Parts: sequence; C-alpha cells; structure tokens
Amino acid sequence: MNNLVKKWLESRKIKSESEYDEEKRKIEMAMGKPFITIKVEIPKGFEGLYNQFLSLEKDEQFHEEVKDLVKKRLMLEKRHRKSEI
Repeated sequence: MNNLVKKWLESRKIKSESEYDEEKRKIEMAMGKPFITIKVEIPKGFEGLYNQFLSLEKDEQFHEEVKDLVKKRLMLEKRHRKSEI
C-alpha cells in the first residue's frame, strides 16, 4: 500500500479525471474493504417512475437489499465451487 500511495503522491503531471478516479479507487481498495461500482439502467416499462428510480441511489433500505442480494450470490458461488471439488 505504501508504494501505491507514494507513487500517487510523487506524480507531478496533471491527470485526467478518469486517471484520478482510478488512482483514488486503488488507494481506497488498498486501505479498506473492496467494493464494486455498477451502472443500473431504469428497466423498460418503468420510465414513468424516473424520480423514484433516481432516489434509489441514496435509499439506505435499497442499499441493504442489494447487500443481501450480493451475500446470497456469493454464498451460492461458494457452495457451487465446493461441490465441484
């Protein structure tokens, strides 16, 4: 981790926003828990719920539901791997 932070801090050139975001993500991953970022589009037929859809981004209950879904998915994958061995 120290090398990554040192490399990032020593860099003197101006970075594009995407380069900055990638370096920031690497540092966050090295310092804490890993995370993923996904893009979710509004489902067809739900365009009339545009505002409600956008509000999900900050909805803590929705975040908890997604975390539960991720846990279930990872547990299924773990079981599947064990059954292959």
